[in-house]
Amino acid sequence: MDIKAQIEKVVDQVKKDPKLLEQFRADPVKTAEKCLGMDLPDEIIEKVADGVKAALASSQLSGAAEALKKLF
Repeated sequence: MDIKAQIEKVVDQVKKDPKLLEQFRADPVKTAEKCLGMDLPDEIIEKVADGVKAALASSQLSGAAEALKKLF
């Protein structure tokens, strides 16, 4: 299983749907499984959830940096 592809799939879905993003923040593992449409072993789904968290945090930091650049 390509975990990176699974992470990208969840990130795409979560970014497009604010309600899904809120669900992810409340219960990342359950929401990741819901997005993927399958029940995965705990060690795999936890890696996917952690990867999605990192991708979302990176995206937010990137957006903040761009906003700061516009100020100067």
